[in-house]
Amino acid sequence: MLDKLDLTRVIPKEAYESKLLKWQLQLREMAFELYRRKRSCVVVYEGWDAAGKGGNIRRLTAKLDPRGFQVHSIAKPEGDDAMHHYLWRFMRRLRAPVDRQITIFDRSWYGRVLVERVEGFAREDEWRRAYSEINEFERHLAGAGIVLIKFWIHISFDEQKRRFEDRRKTPHKHWKLTEEDWRNREKWEEYRAAVNDMLLKTSTRTVPWTLIAGNNKNYARVRTVRHAARTIENALKD
Repeated sequence: MLDKLDLTRVIPKEAYESKLLKWQLQLREMAFELYRRKRSCVVVYEGWDAAGKGGNIRRLTAKLDPRGFQVHSIAKPEGDDAMHHYLWRFMRRLRAPVDRQITIFDRSWYGRVLVERVEGFAREDEWRRAYSEINEFERHLAGAGIVLIKFWIHISFDEQKRRFEDRRKTPHKHWKLTEEDWRNREKWEEYRAAVNDMLLKTSTRTVPWTLIAGNNKNYARVRTVRHAARTIENALKD
């Protein structure tokens, strides 16, 4: 699936701001409709290191009412999270629609079949079983009326290196780059195989993956905000 994505897609700078604003305002309207109808939306962000997830999320939420969304940045489980089933820490972060209409996960339960698989944090039988567990989990969410959107932001191997070097050379971006990032880059092909398996086995008719070409950050930002607005609008027509 990754090979079919056109990473050359761009959006002209002169059109970026107007298009982004258009879909941000549309998304704000859809967020209000979620509130009015007591529905909720969960947005999952996955992608390569330096794919631009953080900046993308900032554009997605820029025009939303701060009271109506929450972003969870997911890292290594600690404390109670590490003592329960891997899905537990995500379940407990899902809020009632009247509290938060939109919940965003910056990395998610898919870590089970990505980093935990590649780095050996989960046994093979555990990560293989996770595909069906995740599909069932998402079916339950959708069955409860939750609008579930899943983004994979894809960039090329060369583009990732360019962004890593930019972070290394730019003082205020140093914190974004770690030794672990470079180490993960050495396992690119292993991660790529894991991503392809994930996309093929968990992109269902009910909850499909949306692949975003991320080499051009502006294109990726407009694409995700537009898709989120349209997906919520279509869900509310049902």
